[in-house]
Amino acid sequence: MKKAIIKMEQPEYAAKLFAGWEETPIWSCLQGVMGSIYSDHPKQPSSAAAILGDFCFLAGEPCEALAAFKPEDSRQDFIIMIPQGEAWEQMIEACWGDKAKKVTRYAVKKEQDNFDRGKLQKMAAKLPVGYEMKAITQEQYELCRKMEWSRDLVGQYKSFAEYERLGLGFVVIKDGELAAGASSYSSYTSGIEIQIDTQMEHRRKGLARACGAALILECLKRGLYPSWDAQNPESIALAEQFGYHPDHPYTAYEIWGY
Repeated sequence: MKKAIIKMEQPEYAAKLFAGWEETPIWSCLQGVMGSIYSDHPKQPSSAAAILGDFCFLAGEPCEALAAFKPEDSRQDFIIMIPQGEAWEQMIEACWGDKAKKVTRYAVKKEQDNFDRGKLQKMAAKLPVGYEMKAITQEQYELCRKMEWSRDLVGQYKSFAEYERLGLGFVVIKDGELAAGASSYSSYTSGIEIQIDTQMEHRRKGLARACGAALILECLKRGLYPSWDAQNPESIALAEQFGYHPDHPYTAYEIWGY
């Protein structure tokens, strides 16, 4: 019999299961800022999942019910599952079979004093002719939500009021249309997780570098940490331009047909 999975009303009770795991979406869930913790017990969980947007972090004792779990209110058909260890990897593969694509992602060190503000200011100011950078206000928030390529820039915030309260970001505009953006994918009490996207036809023009630098500078100004996690080596290369340092690769599973 599969265990019953519940949404934890007091997510801090699952903190010990995620101890030492420095991924800010987990912190967002544990702090009750964004996302949710699901587990097999309300106060003494042996297994838990931190789910925020496209990410699901699985911790504690491997649990088939959690590996196969999808929240009732979820409408998405894709998720990235990150296992705490090899036993969880085996559980994910057993539950999802061919729907699970094993990939490698790259963690980035969370260092507080690794940013050269002068260098970042020069990056932020370097835009091609015809491009303009703007902070994300309600107008840009709504534009981001309309297009698939830019939706993740603001998509985890239910309204602009919530984004204005918890998030921040910048977009690059050309001829009145979005060309690129750097924003908070998610927020936690002392920082954000960075999301950067560029429309296909505007790539390789330095737009991601410019708005990314502007976002990092704004975070530093507000006393927030701009956390970075890399999907691929190209993302690591961009992160290093800003002053980040790679930490370690890790295994994840892209689940299609979730």
